[in-house]
Amino acid sequence: MPLGNDIAVFQKTLAALPLTTYQAGEIVLAAGTPSGRLLILKNGAVTVVKDGNEIAKVTEPGAVLGELSALLDHPHTADVLTLETSQFHVADATALLGQDSIALLHIATTLAQRLDGANKALIELKKKLQAGQPPAVISKAVEEIEVLLSPTGASLVYAGYPSDPFA
Repeated sequence: MPLGNDIAVFQKTLAALPLTTYQAGEIVLAAGTPSGRLLILKNGAVTVVKDGNEIAKVTEPGAVLGELSALLDHPHTADVLTLETSQFHVADATALLGQDSIALLHIATTLAQRLDGANKALIELKKKLQAGQPPAVISKAVEEIEVLLSPTGASLVYAGYPSDPFA
């Protein structure tokens, strides 16, 4: 079921949510903690850090942070820190996802698109491995999969895996 006109309804939902502002360098979400919040970037920029390594930068307004923790009911897998003063719409994850089917559909659609793209890229990676492609080609294919899993460029670690399978 595509979102279609429901995106306008989702934007109205966002407009009704409280806004919070974080200054540069502040922790927005902390790895290992269950915040119970969904943060939707209104403006600004954040970095996603796992075990001291930056795995993504997020600058796209509307990017949702904390969705995997909320949907899977587990602590955040990475730290999210502001790179500059940033504003977020803040939602109680359980309340929003339990009461707003449009918000739930928006997040589910985003995750489904990431998964579909990653599945296609994994098939291509398997073909490259079977063909004996050099490590540089394989590494590039893995990077492409990481980007597909999140339009913000998050790696597999941020996409919900408890550890980096390529470490």
